[in-house]
Amino acid sequence: MEEEVQEYEEEVTDEEQQPVDITMHALAGYANPQMMKVGGLLKQQPITILIDTKSTNNFINNKAIGKTFCVGGDVVAYFRYLTIGHWTFGAQVYKRQLMLNYLIAKYNKPQVFLINGATMGGGAGLSMNARYKIVTENTVFAMPEAALGLFPDVGASYFLSRLPGYFGEYLGLTGARLDGADMLACGLATHFVLSKDLPLLEKSLYEVDTADPIIIQGIIAKYVQQTPLKEESAFRRLDVINKCFSKQSVEEILSCLEQQVISRNEKWITTAIKSINTASPISLKLFLLSIRKGRSEDLEQCLIREYRMLSHVFRRTVSNDYFEGVRAKFLDKDNNPKWEPSKLELVSNEMLKKFLTKLDEDEAWEDLQLPSEHRHTNPRIAKL
Repeated sequence: MEEEVQEYEEEVTDEEQQPVDITMHALAGYANPQMMKVGGLLKQQPITILIDTKSTNNFINNKAIGKTFCVGGDVVAYFRYLTIGHWTFGAQVYKRQLMLNYLIAKYNKPQVFLINGATMGGGAGLSMNARYKIVTENTVFAMPEAALGLFPDVGASYFLSRLPGYFGEYLGLTGARLDGADMLACGLATHFVLSKDLPLLEKSLYEVDTADPIIIQGIIAKYVQQTPLKEESAFRRLDVINKCFSKQSVEEILSCLEQQVISRNEKWITTAIKSINTASPISLKLFLLSIRKGRSEDLEQCLIREYRMLSHVFRRTVSNDYFEGVRAKFLDKDNNPKWEPSKLELVSNEMLKKFLTKLDEDEAWEDLQLPSEHRHTNPRIAKL
């Protein structure tokens, strides 16, 4: 997991990439570009995300220019603003991000996301609820938040809980990486297209300019490539993943994996054990709680709950792990975070329940209120 976090940072510091430029005309009421640019709070700072919402277009094309699609929030920028200013500043920025994710999910025009590169954290929140999610041979997906003292959020309790079996629990607890073929197989992507064909695909879509899903799917199908799962793909081990990650607690999941590694001795199991053992104990338990609740909640309920949970993280109501994780991984770079509580068994149910409560005692905080009706929304939320 330490290596993955290092790569997570390196992938967004490429000098060849361009400054952020986010255009969201039709969503401007909720997705103010300023909220993306303040302090570079989203770590797609080195890339360009264009959400084309011209009124003459019948569909929306979402893509990034650079080697990454979007690797999520800039945890260091959040850290600095939370420590210099009031913690609710970070909460307000995060609220805007969740509103954008919600409106993308319910937007009435078909959306085509071209996910050509690394897609982590906030990048997943932007794209995973869209109707068409096209991946390539360059795509890498991961939710590594638990290694940083956070938990997979931005709607992850909704879209990860709807993956086959308990594959979502596996991804969120271990931060495991998936390639494009993995994403297609598990349902996180709808189509696989070679990166060299993306310009042709875009051109074909713009030439037709239609909102008819049958026509759009037909155009995409012309460029689709078959891509087999690698032999070492964790999705090929879904039976073992279901057996272990269906357990009721992180401790039981870890114990099951340790039993499996004795008989199987497969690298993905040892990697999963190492990742869980080095991640924040309270973050792991928060995510397991979150995804289990998400299985019976709709998207709106998941986003509202996740907003409360992350607000408590920013406020340090129960734990300082997010701030400690940023210190260890990105500031001092000693890769030796001192998690508190330090062990899974020290994280009590009372601690976890606190993250689900409102923060009404702070006058500067308000609960997340998502629009019930909007001229750009669509009651048909994209399904995985």
